[in-house]
Amino acid sequence: MGGGPLALWSQQSMQILVLLSLGLQFVLFVLAGIRRREDAPVRRFLLWLAYLMADSTAIYAVGHLSFSSIVQVHPLVTFWAPFLLLHLGGPDNITAYALQDNQLWLRHLKTLVVQVLGVAYVLLYSNIAGGNLLGLASVLMFALGVVKYGERTWALKCGTLESIGNSVKAQPPAIHNHFHPQDMAQPPAIHERFHPQDKAPPEEFLLRRAHSLFHICKRAIVDSSVIEEDTMEGHEEYTTQMMDGVELWALMEIELSLMYDLLYTKASVVHTSLGYLVRAVSPLVTAASLVLFHLSGKDGHNRDDIAITYILLGGALFMETTSLMNALGSSWTFAFLSSTKWHWLKYTALCDGRWDRLRRLVVSLHHVVKGGAASASRYSSRRWSCTIGQYNMLHFCTRPADTLTSPLLGRLANLVAPNEWWSKKHHSGTVQLSIPVKTFISYYMRRLYSKGEFNTGMLRKKWGEDPLDRLGLYEGILKESLGVEFQEGILIWHLGTDVFLAKSRTAKAEDAAERVEAIKVLSNYMMFLLVDRPFMLPGQPQNRLYQRTCEKLVSMRSANAKYLTRRRSGRIKNLFSVYDGPGSSSSRVTQMKELANNLYDEYENRELSNVAPRLTHVARLAKKLLEKERDGTADTLKLVLDVWMDILVYAGNKCSRNSHAQKLNSGGEMTTILWLMAEYLYQASLS
Repeated sequence: MGGGPLALWSQQSMQILVLLSLGLQFVLFVLAGIRRREDAPVRRFLLWLAYLMADSTAIYAVGHLSFSSIVQVHPLVTFWAPFLLLHLGGPDNITAYALQDNQLWLRHLKTLVVQVLGVAYVLLYSNIAGGNLLGLASVLMFALGVVKYGERTWALKCGTLESIGNSVKAQPPAIHNHFHPQDMAQPPAIHERFHPQDKAPPEEFLLRRAHSLFHICKRAIVDSSVIEEDTMEGHEEYTTQMMDGVELWALMEIELSLMYDLLYTKASVVHTSLGYLVRAVSPLVTAASLVLFHLSGKDGHNRDDIAITYILLGGALFMETTSLMNALGSSWTFAFLSSTKWHWLKYTALCDGRWDRLRRLVVSLHHVVKGGAASASRYSSRRWSCTIGQYNMLHFCTRPADTLTSPLLGRLANLVAPNEWWSKKHHSGTVQLSIPVKTFISYYMRRLYSKGEFNTGMLRKKWGEDPLDRLGLYEGILKESLGVEFQEGILIWHLGTDVFLAKSRTAKAEDAAERVEAIKVLSNYMMFLLVDRPFMLPGQPQNRLYQRTCEKLVSMRSANAKYLTRRRSGRIKNLFSVYDGPGSSSSRVTQMKELANNLYDEYENRELSNVAPRLTHVARLAKKLLEKERDGTADTLKLVLDVWMDILVYAGNKCSRNSHAQKLNSGGEMTTILWLMAEYLYQASLS
């Protein structure tokens, strides 16, 4: 070891590369599932790093093996080449890290051809593929590696929105006559012809319902959920029956998790006849290769190389066996069996309850391996975290302005990223969506559906217009405050809502607490999307209008004599601050109310102007709402809440389907759930 790391690399480079490649596969296998929900940035960073390194490491190792003389010193490394193809195929639970990776499937196909030729060259050049036992094991692992790498490339192609759109007509919906007792919403006599099933947990019931209705989600994500008469004749009643008695929020969350499977995993390839055949054969091939290697002669081989070979074979056997068990016990297998043309297989697996017993066995194994929380996490991983972002402009504009005590992490972030990035992240927060807020939204969605507002998935009116128009208030400042651009309307109503709540007497009543909280949560959420995730909103971005508004509010705050005496306090706390979002311990409620009152007093009597910022619109909007509150002509809190819910529904409906699909990669968004809920409500209305 006198030469240090360079000498180690020159002597053990292939050993290091194949072990690193195998280790990266395990990292991907373990961490891939965290993308379904918002998770710790550290684990997401590790997953991203492993995803980038996995392919490059295996490709570099194949190239290094092809042009290196290491085979002469370590002849056993030739047998490792097929394992690199297997690693390039990756685990079943991750194919694409981002939606754009699916669009690059042709590049992966080219790489597949080059790498297969490279590994074939290595095997032929070393003559290891001869008639001995090790040569036979090499051929078996080479064939398996080619199939698995080809599977991944095909899964990437199937994960494009274009391919999903093409598959909608080709693949029949998972409509079935396979009911659990919980499915029997109608009198039992109607269902007595169905074979009774063992009682399934509520989450399992929801999961199977989601598969039965998944054709609606697939149509919606690629174009529109409108169903052609020739392809779905007579299924409208079935759709209504499947949605009857199901909690829509939970159903939408699971539907989107199934869409995540199609976009970012091998689900579209695994759960086919060929996919199940590959998973059944691959553990047998790997086990046969392990036996052949064990029986082959070890003379002339380095002891470390032999140990590494056993590690590679053992790791491959574990991954392939796990893949088989996960595939057979997956709920996707239920969908496959429900729509298969092999009626004998459907009867044997479903009606006789054999597949249900197998699934319970797989869940039990997960329970043993992962501990007591495994069975719960198997379902909870498919559910949305119910966490939404929060951002408040008044909170941001009352932040400490002393640059000497600005957060240390912020100063470091400004060296490597624009100042806006730190401001967005540092002053944003999250909140758990409460049951009252979900209830308000659900009621509003069902009211829209009952009125027929959803027609082929499109909203007929402007954002916020419907609740104002119903009360005859869609005129004057209330109409103009919605803005010409969608994001302009969000900004005006966000500030106008805060000013109104700061001065409203009704908002301070105890019985108004739930409604006020819902208004704040939705207002801050839409502002969070505007600032941090504008790609989730329709219309033109209003970055300059937002910046000018912030600058004006900060100048108003700085002119306040009270603020000058306050900002000296808490300097040390500010210096080490990591998080300063709405609702945090550093929330500046008093300062925010003072700034809201100053804004109102300064701009309430000014003439409307289209010059940025729109603070006159903000003050006049708050003034009109306060007038309606005083004269009692409208329930202003309900009106404001309805406007925000209408804006929320509009945002989800008009957001591009591509953006909805992208966001599934990092936990999903509430607007995506509401967009899909609207599509399902429309389908239910067809019957």
